[in-house]
Amino acid sequence: MLRNTYTKAFLAFASFASQADAFWRLPCASPVVVERADPIINPNAVSPHVHTVMGSNAFNFTMTYEDTRTADCSTCKVVEDLSSYWVPSLYYHAENGSFIPVKQSGGALIYYLQRLDPNDPNATEGLIAFPKDFRMVAGTPNNRNYTNTLEQRAVSFVCLGTEGPATFELPSQNCPDGLRAQLTMPSCWDGKNVDSPDHKSHMAYPSGLDNGVCPDSHPKRFITVFYEVTWGVDEFKDMWYGDKQPYKQPFVFSTGDTSGYGYHGDFVNGWDIPTLQRAINECNATSGNIEDCGAFELREDDDMAACKVLPRVNETINGVLSALPGCNPIQSGPEPAVQKLDCRGAVTQISDPILPFTDVSKKLGWKYIACAKDPAGQTRTLLDVYVDQPDMTVEKCISICGDQDYMYAGVEYRSQCFCGNDIAQDRMPTNGTLGDCSMTCAGDSSELCGGAARISIYTKCSDPTNCLNYNSGIP
Repeated sequence: MLRNTYTKAFLAFASFASQADAFWRLPCASPVVVERADPIINPNAVSPHVHTVMGSNAFNFTMTYEDTRTADCSTCKVVEDLSSYWVPSLYYHAENGSFIPVKQSGGALIYYLQRLDPNDPNATEGLIAFPKDFRMVAGTPNNRNYTNTLEQRAVSFVCLGTEGPATFELPSQNCPDGLRAQLTMPSCWDGKNVDSPDHKSHMAYPSGLDNGVCPDSHPKRFITVFYEVTWGVDEFKDMWYGDKQPYKQPFVFSTGDTSGYGYHGDFVNGWDIPTLQRAINECNATSGNIEDCGAFELREDDDMAACKVLPRVNETINGVLSALPGCNPIQSGPEPAVQKLDCRGAVTQISDPILPFTDVSKKLGWKYIACAKDPAGQTRTLLDVYVDQPDMTVEKCISICGDQDYMYAGVEYRSQCFCGNDIAQDRMPTNGTLGDCSMTCAGDSSELCGGAARISIYTKCSDPTNCLNYNSGIP
């Protein structure tokens, strides 16, 4: 018996030594949706603030583990990972009081760090995979002050393209290569609960935040999850207005937080659990390259970028906004922010899915069929006619193509129209993906005219009385 105990201790130490520096980076190409949804904090309801969500197209206003496994695509690289990862969105606050969303530089990098400690209460067990229905939250949205707790040290910001260390608050200088928001999720588990009333108490940080010993109250140890999301703040480098504002920089999170102390992140487990456990046990590379882990099947980049969830909160979240979506006036602290509930016009109801295209089926008898690929530098998806004009709309493009008896009409990059009679199958969406054809038309901002290297394609219905858009269910 004593010999078995020594053997287990030795094996645990050997595992610790081989895994202490091992990790992999999970690339997530782009958001799967950006909207006021949070199935952990606000299930079956509109969330108070906008989130940028990465992960599978099973993301919804309420989710179980079984729901996640029904997804047929994800914006993240590993096929066996159908999890959801989300953070608050970032906005530029203009001198005139308006708000403009800041674009992400890519989607996110999710690090899986194989950090364990031989002095953990359950060290001999090693790292374990997340169980079914597991979820967790890190950070506190209404926090506006820094008090040097482990949870607050889990949030940091790096001003890329400048010198200097990471900061716990939003930096007061422009970041030429982007503002990287970082968040370490807790990794010590109570071993019983997959969630808790505050969505945090079932988890705890080890003594060193991402290393060190787990407390006795939370003896089991998961792999450490670390979020990196980079925002393209350099787009606004000439729009700072310094001493004219009560805070030192012009950016604000969707919660009304100008400090960054209220940054937070959420995670809903959608992993194929045996695959995750195999990766934890076997993937000991220190390169971070996910290709070095043989446990995973990897998605194509185009499929990741094309994976989308149709939003169901019918409000404007892009362009120039008079206020942050929801009810989120700026509250800079140091007192905790108070959630406001009396904002006139704030949407409070979940709606039907918002179509990712302009529906002209009834008006014109043409149906939408796809957001297809149209890669730069290659043969065009629709070959025969090309028109670029500053007043382009879906109807004008369909008129151009229909008048010449073409089967297909496609709008792209706001102002471009293409016509043709054939579409190569490899240009069509795959694996249930929708594509991103969300650019507004140059001639009518209420219509959608494709995207960058993405073309919204329509075709004439043989029976105008039964003209159904592809996969929309709306005649």
